Amino acid sequence: MTPEAPQPRPRVEGDREQEVLDAALDVLVEVGYDRLTMDAVATRARASKATLYRRWAGKAALVTDALAAARGPLVTSDTGTLRGDLLAAFCGPGGFTEPSHVRHLASVATAIATDPEFAAAFRERVVAAKLLALRGVFERAAARGELRDDADLDVLAPTLPALLVHRCHVLGELPDDALVERVVDQVVLPAALRPAHPDRRPDRRTHS
Repeated sequence: MTPEAPQPRPRVEGDREQEVLDAALDVLVEVGYDRLTMDAVATRARASKATLYRRWAGKAALVTDALAAARGPLVTSDTGTLRGDLLAAFCGPGGFTEPSHVRHLASVATAIATDPEFAAAFRERVVAAKLLALRGVFERAAARGELRDDADLDVLAPTLPALLVHRCHVLGELPDDALVERVVDQVVLPAALRPAHPDRRPDRRTHS
């Protein structure tokens, strides 16, 4: 009698994958990354731990996938000015000021500093694509002739999110659209734009 060929194990994909990612974020916000376990996520998702391990090698891969899916790509628009592009990307629905984004980052802040495996996965899965998109915003401004000749995009591109993270998680000031505008007008634009550029004025408070 010929033995039956082993059946392929079901993959975690589609709606079921999203259910697991949502469960991971729920557990992450409740207990933080350090105390999160695959068992806890499996229980919340009503799945077996083996099912999770068929898709993710461990909790670093699972959590970074969940964060990447929740935050999505940085959506950039060509509004015609650097100021307008930055405000469009960081303000409003889906922007940096979303309360869920603040909670998620707070839940992994310690792990970013102390867990090399998680930190590497977080930078690769969550941060890298956003920085690339943000750099594109500044490259577009440079192509328009907005930026000063000595503008250092490696420094300028991450300035806005870095300052917002500092205000939020170090100083305890929850970011809102008004804070984004203050940082753009008082820090980013004066550092980036040609001295005579009209958008360099720090007192503007409306989108371009």
